[in-house]
Amino acid sequence: MQDASPHIPVLLTPILTHLAPISGVWLDGTLGAGGYARALLQAGAAQVIGVDRDPLALDMARDWGAEYGDRLRLVAGNFAQLDEHAGGPLDGIVLDLGVSSMQLDLPERGFSFSKDGPLDMRMSQSGRSARDIVNTASEEVLADILFHYGEERASRRIARAIVKARQDAPIERTGQLAQIVAACLPRPKPGQSHPATRSFQGLRIAVNAEFDALVDGLEAAERALKPGGKLAVVSFHSLEDRIVKRFLAQRAGQGGGGNRFAPEAPQTEARFKLLEKKGIAADDAELALNPRARSARLRLALRTDAPAGPADRSGLGLPRMTEV
Repeated sequence: MQDASPHIPVLLTPILTHLAPISGVWLDGTLGAGGYARALLQAGAAQVIGVDRDPLALDMARDWGAEYGDRLRLVAGNFAQLDEHAGGPLDGIVLDLGVSSMQLDLPERGFSFSKDGPLDMRMSQSGRSARDIVNTASEEVLADILFHYGEERASRRIARAIVKARQDAPIERTGQLAQIVAACLPRPKPGQSHPATRSFQGLRIAVNAEFDALVDGLEAAERALKPGGKLAVVSFHSLEDRIVKRFLAQRAGQGGGGNRFAPEAPQTEARFKLLEKKGIAADDAELALNPRARSARLRLALRTDAPAGPADRSGLGLPRMTEV
């Protein structure tokens, strides 16, 4: 489904409310269409560093960002290295995870099954594409990607169908792949998501190494923020939110209780102070304006003056993949 207002930044009001006052130097690690960056500048940030690995986002920002002059600095790169991109201590960081509405709306980028396009999914427009994975990965690896990254319970059946279909001809288009996946699953009931939703999510995460980048980016945020610096992370599915939640709990010195996904984490010196114990969800007013916000969760934290250091990744609930 295409949202009626695709470029509205999600959970912006609670970010600006809970992290007020907005001042100093901020970094928007997922610039996209610039919704958060513009709001931060308008709310009082002295400068916003806009980071994105998508050349299209940066090209667009040169147009809308002209009015802000040197208050907006654009950087081509991955937020996984945001401390290097920042060039100095930061007062705040905003990360809006996953694929942007701008990318979903362009069929030629190959992120969405709603409009047929080349099977691509590369945020940086370089490197290995979804087409490469779909047509060359083994059935076992494909099943692992769909199961661990897409949480698709029919992953083995779908992987088997993909391998069978590519023996006749390469799978080149998003429409082709969506049809193959849909044929493996029951017809959705009214109100349910498209059958290919989870499979497309899993492939996109694999193509862009999103979970590795997420943990790297959270560690980089810890290194880059000043004491008292503010962090806002918006995620759109349970796997991302689980990683962010456990990272912040671990870095807030809370450890973790351990379960089948991860061992118990030890208590550590608090590097962050949590502003909300539970993730913040969109209220009814925002959902009415922006249906994309329905799955979003916002987590907020303040940096302490404790030294930064590497996180215990074994306790973050990262999916365990033998190969991608």
